[in-house]
Amino acid sequence: MTSTSNPRDVRAELESLTTEAFRPDRADIDRLPTLEIARLMNGEDATVAGAVAERLPEIAAAIDAVARRMARGGRLLYAGAGTAGRMGVLDASECPPTFNTDPSRVVGLIAGGPGALVTSVEGAEDSPELARADLEPLGPAPDDTVVGISASGRTPYALGAVEYARARGCLTVGLSCNPGSPLAAAADHGIEIVVGPELLTGSTRLKAGTAQKLVLNMLSTITMIRLGKTYGNLMVDVRASNDKLRARSHRIVALATGAGDEEIERALAATDGEVKNAILTILAGVDGPTAARLLEESGGHLRAALEARS
Repeated sequence: MTSTSNPRDVRAELESLTTEAFRPDRADIDRLPTLEIARLMNGEDATVAGAVAERLPEIAAAIDAVARRMARGGRLLYAGAGTAGRMGVLDASECPPTFNTDPSRVVGLIAGGPGALVTSVEGAEDSPELARADLEPLGPAPDDTVVGISASGRTPYALGAVEYARARGCLTVGLSCNPGSPLAAAADHGIEIVVGPELLTGSTRLKAGTAQKLVLNMLSTITMIRLGKTYGNLMVDVRASNDKLRARSHRIVALATGAGDEEIERALAATDGEVKNAILTILAGVDGPTAARLLEESGGHLRAALEARS
């Protein structure tokens, strides 16, 4: 994959994309009252969830494939440029505090490197070779998943990441906001959330960015549910790294067990603050080491550990 160097060809490609389409009915928004612009923007945003709903079967299939590989020790790697890259980095960075995952298990790569999170790195998105250079040190393997993210579905960096990952035997997902995108075609699982033209022509940090955020939320969250990182809708693998999270840990144990404050504090102390283990000590009536063993035997699934004990 090489980037298109002829500006005329690039313009022609952009003009064919729904995310770049011009809407004459929005040509005078700068003349409208602020409240009316806000209403228009809110109305546009309200359509995004429906666009995601149309692709739920494809999203679910991708999640199941990701979860199977992560259960074998694989990683989830996001790759994108600009807003798309930032969405991937954001989702990856939230996994350790939410699910107590090792930072190496879910990784976000953005064209241009960490500095591109706050400052645009011109030209970085046009290089599929840069994607390979970013992925290569991670040593992608067959149990890993690489998710290329691109609103247009044609960004060379995202395409390069997917093509390199497929060559290494990885599972690949292509997340785009245009139909018939090269990115979706290049991936094992193509997910195209067609949100239509933006309120500001071509500003894909708007509806397209929101759509990407919603899908990445699903990919990581439901994968973690499948991996036993939750008990019902409780974040039982939350990492208690500050006062707020320690208070949340206590509350989660209370919600899961109905136990009183003193019993919860004893359970958390006996399990070094591990929420999942503390719940198991209370509900199964076991000590800390036994809880740890039962969870290890169940692959970290609290519900399975409780069923094994009953």
